[in-house]
Amino acid sequence: MTVQASEPARPRLRFNPFSSEFRRDPYPMYRSLRETRPMHKTLGMWVLTRHADVKTVLHDRTFSAGLIPQLVTEQARRLGRTEVDRIDRLGQKSLVFTDNPDHARLRGLVNRVFTAQAMAALRPLATEFTDRCRARAHAAGGLDVITDLAAPLPVSVLCEWMALPGDLREQVGPWTHDIRFLLEPGLMQAADFERVRTVVAEFAAALTGMLAQRRTRPGDDLISRLLAARTTGGDALSEEELVFVCIMCFVAGNETTKSLIGNGTLALLRHPEQARALRRTPGSVKAVVTEALRYDSPLQLTKRLATRDVELGGQTIRAGDQVLVCLGAANRDPEVFARPDEFDPVRGGSGHLAFGHGMHGCLGGQLAELLAETAFTCLSALGPEPLTDEYEWQDHSFIVRGLKHLPLAVRSAA
Repeated sequence: MTVQASEPARPRLRFNPFSSEFRRDPYPMYRSLRETRPMHKTLGMWVLTRHADVKTVLHDRTFSAGLIPQLVTEQARRLGRTEVDRIDRLGQKSLVFTDNPDHARLRGLVNRVFTAQAMAALRPLATEFTDRCRARAHAAGGLDVITDLAAPLPVSVLCEWMALPGDLREQVGPWTHDIRFLLEPGLMQAADFERVRTVVAEFAAALTGMLAQRRTRPGDDLISRLLAARTTGGDALSEEELVFVCIMCFVAGNETTKSLIGNGTLALLRHPEQARALRRTPGSVKAVVTEALRYDSPLQLTKRLATRDVELGGQTIRAGDQVLVCLGAANRDPEVFARPDEFDPVRGGSGHLAFGHGMHGCLGGQLAELLAETAFTCLSALGPEPLTDEYEWQDHSFIVRGLKHLPLAVRSAA
């Protein structure tokens, strides 16, 4: 009788979104988790990597989006900080963190302003910015995609849309960078809370001054339109709600749009046949943006809180459990996307979850796509060549994936 040796046990996978290896390339870990532990509990939360499970949680309104404000308050208390009233209010009144019925009310009002027509009207502003960027790149013989294009483009367009004065525009970028740390309260120290509290107060005060001006002299800008927004019943945004909508436009949109442009550009550089196809057929840029969102999603992770017991994927998520949904993993799920690790803009359709799903789907998704389209069109005309094959990924966030720098040389215009 022959006794067969048993197979050695597989080493247990350890999900660590804070590691430098994961930051460089999270997709091998996502793939391994999908194949072996697609839904498991670690780091005090459920981690979901399959497209179907992620979409289910995002669609289910009983999974609360209000976890982040709760964690902000808890972290502040652990660090001995008690005066977080303004920060608390930002969480309680922000579209990003509210649940129904508050979310439905806020969304209904803001949707009256964030229309497809309003987004399309911003294209000339984006094109004007990218034209200037292209001229500077020609004169200099190159550019850094992140610092020269991807980072300033969304800030510039939003400032123009809000018709903010020049002195305030200079502050918006640094303020936004500080406030976005509220999205990841576990990374914040006591000094961070103090800085963010000060920044939120300064930003809110500046915008409140803008509201007063627009009430007496309304224009066609975003602030004026939000002031005028009314439901059929006459409901309107309060002053505080309107200020927080404007702040979160920057906080939720700038970093992710910057990363979309940087990540998509890198994908095109690594797939020169797709870059050549874009130069031959500029109209294919929409498909390129869609694939860039799926292939290397700017927002990789987001959290929800279960408010009831839920059976999912053969497991029971209990009320009060935290759930980490891995958008980047879902967007590479072979059950939904054929050849998911290939960058293929002609695959057709979307189905990606880069903008989330359900009632908390990204309000500014259309604007992010428009900005990415103008950026990729600009870069395609420049015919960029990479100056390095070593890339450094940002380390100030574990939920957003993006490059610190992307230097390129450029040739003559196509």
